Amino acid sequence: MSGAWVAGTTRARALVRRRLGEAGVRQLARAGSFEAAVVALSTGPYGHDVRPGMNPARAQQAVAATLMWHSRVLAGWVPRQGADVLRLLARWFEIANVDALLHGADERFELGSLATSWSRLSQAGTPQALRAALASSAWGDPGGDGPREIQLGMRLSWAARVAEALDPALPWAAGAAALLVARERFLERRELNPRASDRVTTLLGAKAPHAPSLPDMTARLPVAASWALEGLDEPEHLWRGEVRCWRRIDRDGHALLAGSAFRLEPVVGALAVLAADAWRTRAALARLARGVRDDDAQA
Repeated sequence: MSGAWVAGTTRARALVRRRLGEAGVRQLARAGSFEAAVVALSTGPYGHDVRPGMNPARAQQAVAATLMWHSRVLAGWVPRQGADVLRLLARWFEIANVDALLHGADERFELGSLATSWSRLSQAGTPQALRAALASSAWGDPGGDGPREIQLGMRLSWAARVAEALDPALPWAAGAAALLVARERFLERRELNPRASDRVTTLLGAKAPHAPSLPDMTARLPVAASWALEGLDEPEHLWRGEVRCWRRIDRDGHALLAGSAFRLEPVVGALAVLAADAWRTRAALARLARGVRDDDAQA
C-alpha cells in the first residue's frame, strides 16, 4: 500500500465533509434573498472563493472555483496515477475557460498543474486559431470553428476520454454524452458534424446519434447511456436528465467512498460528491437570483 494513497484518501474523505449537503442546499434555497445566500456561503464550505457582494455570475463561478481548489489540493496528495486522473476530470474547468474565451468573459479558473492545454488555448485570438490549437492537443479537432462546434466537441472529447480511462465514470460520461447529443439534435435542432458523430460512437453506438426522434434515440442507446434519457419523451424535459445525472454521480460517489480501502476509487468518489454539491449550490443560487425562493427546492 502506497503511503501517498493513504494520505490522499484520508484527505479526500476529509474534504467531503466540506460541503453543504442536500440539507444545507435546501436551507440555502430558503434564504431571504440572493444576497443573503451569498453571505451565508462566504462563511461556510465555499468561503474559500465566495465573497459577500458578488453578482450571480461571479458567485456561481466562485462556487465552482472552490471545487477546482479541492481538486488541486487532492492532486497534491495522491500518487502520480491519481493526479493524472484528477487532471482528466478537471478538464471541465478548461472547457469552462474556453467557453469564457469564446464569449469574451473575463473570469477564468486557475488550473495550475491540472491544466491540459490551457496555456496554448488561451493564446488563440480567433475561433480558427482555437480550433487549430485544439486539433494539435489532447482535445482533438472539434470538427468546426463555430463556438457551438468547439464547445460540443470539447465536451464529447472529454466524455469519451473519461469513459475510456475510468471504469466507475463510464455511465456518468455516457449519460452526459447522450444528453448533450439529444439536446443538440432535438432541442436545438442542429445535426452533429462528422467529427462529433465519430467521437460519440464509442459511447452511444453508431445508430443512436442519428435516430429520428428522442424516444428512438433512447431505445438505440447502450445501457450505460440510456438511463439518462429513460422516460424523457419530449426535448423540453431533457433538463430532468441533467438532474438525474447529478443524482447518480452523487450516489455513485458515496458508494465509491464506502469502505476502508486506500486507493483511487475513494478519491474519485470524493470529487464526485463535491462536484454534485457544487452543482446543487450553483443551481440554488441561480434560482435565488431569479427571485425564486423555493422552500422545497431540489437543485
